[in-house]
Amino acid sequence: RAYVDGGWGTIDSDPAFGGQGLPFALGFVVLENLGTANMGFGLCPILTSGAIEAIAAHGSPEQQAMYLPKLITGEWSGTMNLTEPQAGSDVGALRSMAEPAADGSYRIKGTKIYITFGEHDLAENIVHLVLARTPGAPPGTKGISLFLVPKIRPDGSRNDVRCVSIEHKLGIHGSPTAVMEFSGATGWLVGEEHNGMACMFTMMNNARLAVGMQGVGVAEGAYQHALAYAMDRKQGRAPIADGTGTIIDHADVRRMLAQMKADIFAARSIGVACAIAIDMAKATGDTDWQARAALLTPIAKSFGSDTGVAVADLGVQIHGGMGFVEETAAAQYLRDARITPIYEGTNGIQSMDLVARKMMDGGAAAFALMDDMEALASASNSDLAKAVLAAIAQLRATTQWVVAQELNERFAGSVAYQKAFARVLGGYFHLVASMSCQAKRQRLARVYVNSLLPEAASLCAQAQAGAADLYALELDDFAA
Repeated sequence: RAYVDGGWGTIDSDPAFGGQGLPFALGFVVLENLGTANMGFGLCPILTSGAIEAIAAHGSPEQQAMYLPKLITGEWSGTMNLTEPQAGSDVGALRSMAEPAADGSYRIKGTKIYITFGEHDLAENIVHLVLARTPGAPPGTKGISLFLVPKIRPDGSRNDVRCVSIEHKLGIHGSPTAVMEFSGATGWLVGEEHNGMACMFTMMNNARLAVGMQGVGVAEGAYQHALAYAMDRKQGRAPIADGTGTIIDHADVRRMLAQMKADIFAARSIGVACAIAIDMAKATGDTDWQARAALLTPIAKSFGSDTGVAVADLGVQIHGGMGFVEETAAAQYLRDARITPIYEGTNGIQSMDLVARKMMDGGAAAFALMDDMEALASASNSDLAKAVLAAIAQLRATTQWVVAQELNERFAGSVAYQKAFARVLGGYFHLVASMSCQAKRQRLARVYVNSLLPEAASLCAQAQAGAADLYALELDDFAA
């Protein structure tokens, strides 16, 4: 109720339906803060935002008028129903059916799993966006359509959709993950028949970026928690005369805290850059901005979520034995963060998307981004700029190798390539920040460029290792 009354859901939505019409990047940063406070609760507005995007882009005027105002305020919430027990990442294997009814609606039948906020009592209505097949639809993803299935129908009656169980999970306990059963539920087609995947990707692309920022949000919470502990905990002999007398005086604790803060800055910068590219593409219609946003999305999702897990893990380590004890709450960040590299497309799938779909242009969008990075870095003659320029050159050479390979060769090293790209982007954004002449930005940039950016070199080597060694392994070689 406080979220709704504060108008937090309206920030970047269309004023025609009650939104404030502010940039997506601003709403994006608000979602990060929600994730820092409580990642489980923050999932509700993220999924609702995705439903708003899909209905705004593909829904009929009647659907928009009926559902957008309540979704934008947060009085109603939204979900995304893709996954089925037999169809995880292979969405084309789904079996849910949509039978046309005489009144122009459809009767939806099927079971969906892993539905975030699929059932709850925080909102008056839950608007489910459901992928299903119509009779005679072609197989695979080409035969999938998208349907709007509200928990409460427009006439006020309860729809034939129900939650049959709530998953017991490692983390995000504040977010109900539901198994949903549709038993002839009334639904309405969104967009054109058999165009469901294109409609759903409108939700998924923004949701993927939001998941990356969830990782950043959790990382920020874990860092603040660990920093407070490190500045309070007294342990061992102080290694510096003018120190605080707490464990933050120790070099290894400082190493961990510095890595946490530097990586959070890098991940946040990549995510915000992607959000700005989305805003610019929307404002200008420029295809170069569209390509930039598309390229950065899998990188932002993966690096942000990987950073969330890594930083939360370091947070537990800084707490020592007390980090393994629930009463300190350090472990919750790690439990919550662990889902982010998995849902909305695993980070492995993100890396495959980066080296395949996002490189269908021959790497043009990637090279254009590197050109921009080089142009700014070349304006400085600092040691930091020279290190960043060298890393960009190495990434450029690796990208040239990637676009020259067959797909499976690319896939074998795609995760390493994705991480290398993120590492170099992080170095670039730290360099930009250091140019602001703020001493603390310069000090943090030195930590990143000198201690973390060198990882890009080994990652580039891994990216070019190819698939031969992997497929030379016999099945017996995998046996325990």
